[in-house]
Amino acid sequence: MIITKLMGGLGNQMFQYAAGRALSDTYNTSLKLDISYYEKEDIFKRSFILDKFNIIGNIATVDDKQKFINKNYLYKLAEKLKPSFKRKIIIEKPFEYYRDFEKIGDDAYLDGYWQSEKYFKHIESIIRNEFTLKNISKAVKEIIFDIEKNNTVSIHTRRADYVTLKNVNERYGICSIEYYQAAINNISEQINSPNYYIFSDDVAWVKENLKLKGPMTVVSEDGFNDYEEIIIMSKCKYNIIANSSFSWWGAWLNENSNKIVIAPKKWLSTDEFDVSYMLPNNWIKL
Repeated sequence: MIITKLMGGLGNQMFQYAAGRALSDTYNTSLKLDISYYEKEDIFKRSFILDKFNIIGNIATVDDKQKFINKNYLYKLAEKLKPSFKRKIIIEKPFEYYRDFEKIGDDAYLDGYWQSEKYFKHIESIIRNEFTLKNISKAVKEIIFDIEKNNTVSIHTRRADYVTLKNVNERYGICSIEYYQAAINNISEQINSPNYYIFSDDVAWVKENLKLKGPMTVVSEDGFNDYEEIIIMSKCKYNIIANSSFSWWGAWLNENSNKIVIAPKKWLSTDEFDVSYMLPNNWIKL
């Protein structure tokens, strides 16, 4: 049995699920989802969202989790003496690629963010199939129909907590207007007649600052849920993303064989960590 701990917003949940799904597929064993994080009060008011997609895996029970978590002192001591990948609870270090991921056994509890396609690239088709919506509303179908007719470019900006929360701002920073203009210029030199679709938690900032030469549709004004927006984003032919797991997934799920994805080269505001493993090699980094 593989249990993966889910925490954070939709993008984080998708990474955590994909990593657990990869191990469960390797060993042909059951996948369980620990969603206890969402039983606590959270300043972000986040919730478990993956049930909107065609995922597999049941919710982990208390008994499932106790198999890994509630152990006596001697057991915990013995676990600490093992190489990390042989332990029952696998804890990922922040912003560090877990190089022994493939050595993890078939009975493990994953505790981390696992933000790299390297963990699940070998089951890419499975992940793509399972990250499809169970139910697609008429409004979503209509906007996807429009998107697929044109040379569409998604632009995602994330500000909200990146602006208002000091500890988050100090770690992540905000993609500058210069980054977005450089990305827009880069895309416009490669494609004809771009139509821009905007995804943002600060629509006013986008309207005031982004200078676009082409039609612009602000998707985030239309009342879609986040799990709907990420699928709408993935239907755009090209993507300009923020330093956010949300638009990372919107771009990764884009199945256009000629897609162009532009991502911020500086993912964090600090140079303390090497997070180059987060971005696929064929994405343009600016």
